[in-house]
Amino acid sequence: MSAPSQGGLEYILTLSCPDKPGIVYAVSSFLVQHSANIIDSQQYGDADEGRFFMRVHFSVPPPGLPLADLERDFTWVAESCHMSWRLHDKSARIKTLLMVSKLGHCLNDLLFRWQAGSLPVDLTGVVSNHADFRDLTASYKLPFHHIPVTAATKPAAEAELMSVIDQTRTELIVLARYMQVLSSDVCKRVEGRMINIHHSFLPSFKGAKPYHQAQAKGVKLVGATAHYVTPDLDEGPIIEQGIMRVDHRFSAPRLVEAGRDVEAQVLSRAVTWHAEHRVLLNGNRTVVFQ
Repeated sequence: MSAPSQGGLEYILTLSCPDKPGIVYAVSSFLVQHSANIIDSQQYGDADEGRFFMRVHFSVPPPGLPLADLERDFTWVAESCHMSWRLHDKSARIKTLLMVSKLGHCLNDLLFRWQAGSLPVDLTGVVSNHADFRDLTASYKLPFHHIPVTAATKPAAEAELMSVIDQTRTELIVLARYMQVLSSDVCKRVEGRMINIHHSFLPSFKGAKPYHQAQAKGVKLVGATAHYVTPDLDEGPIIEQGIMRVDHRFSAPRLVEAGRDVEAQVLSRAVTWHAEHRVLLNGNRTVVFQ
């Protein structure tokens, strides 16, 4: 590992493949052949599944090779190791759409972090089934898409949502406490690029007012889980989780406040790690390089 070079272009290579000797050597040799400088490299071998995962952040000297040229040249390495891989231009920010219903703590947090420059994404707008956060969204000079949803209008609403995603070329969708259950068809179409956040009381405390249920049971931990969305409700691959200790002094409203803080922090970390290409899918689990 070495310090970033001055000038040139920076890229991030992510890959997974069957584990076998020589993978790191093959990747390193490719980088040497292209005069690349490794800025950061992380790897993980899953002994149970027999798979290898790797993330390499590297630079190429000025004027720098275009992304398409590097992708073309890396193809033979990938094919020889049967890799699933992606090569990313580090300077390109992932286009991200936020979705929300009536609870705005996660939306507020993400918008603030984005404006402050600490959320490395390019926001394409906000979608909501309610109009409550139209003014908030407008204050950040972002498009607001009000798409009401009822049982009768759900197919049309989801078609409109997919149209917004396609027209804005959105690459990542973040459910920042969006409380509508999406159809299996939508979940499959955005699999691996939609992140949800929810409290970690599931499956013990389901339905309405889970924090009130938890307080009545005297819980000692409040937590949140960020995961990729799949057709199986709230069971997608987990990206990040967080907890906060609580005790008998916490009323139900205070538990709600604590839970919202944890949810906002966990979601922002998950979005950041996805945007920085640190999350690799490993079946129903994830490998997260930090």
